Amino acid sequence: MSEYIPSPTDWVAQQVELYESSQGTEGLTLRNTNMPVIIVTNRGWKTGAIRKTPLMRVVDGNNYILVASQGGAPKHPFWYHNLKADPNVEIRDKTEVYSMQVREVVDPAERQRLWDIAVAAYPPYDDYQKKTDRLIPVFVAEPID
Repeated sequence: MSEYIPSPTDWVAQQVELYESSQGTEGLTLRNTNMPVIIVTNRGWKTGAIRKTPLMRVVDGNNYILVASQGGAPKHPFWYHNLKADPNVEIRDKTEVYSMQVREVVDPAERQRLWDIAVAAYPPYDDYQKKTDRLIPVFVAEPID
């Protein structure tokens, strides 16, 4: 088993710690909002270490939609590279934990459908896309059979 390395961003590390230490009963919303989050456990593409990332909870049936927005920053978040290198993730949604596999959505029609669901769940995504020149990547996490 690889070592877990908490995020160097304090609020991210604190959110993960609260969510996980409470077994998914606390820390369920993003930074003093009412917007629900999930915890995505992934493997660092450089270090091989376990990383845990709180992301907006966006669902499509049994799947989760993961949006690599980084608030509209010019570069992809680090976890984007982690998912590209190793698509196997674990998703904690409140008290439930699922083993899933992710794939970046490249088909324009599928991406648009999932993007629309994501924006409906978290409207700031639309603003984030407007403030960056990059096309914000969208992943779909699907249960492993």
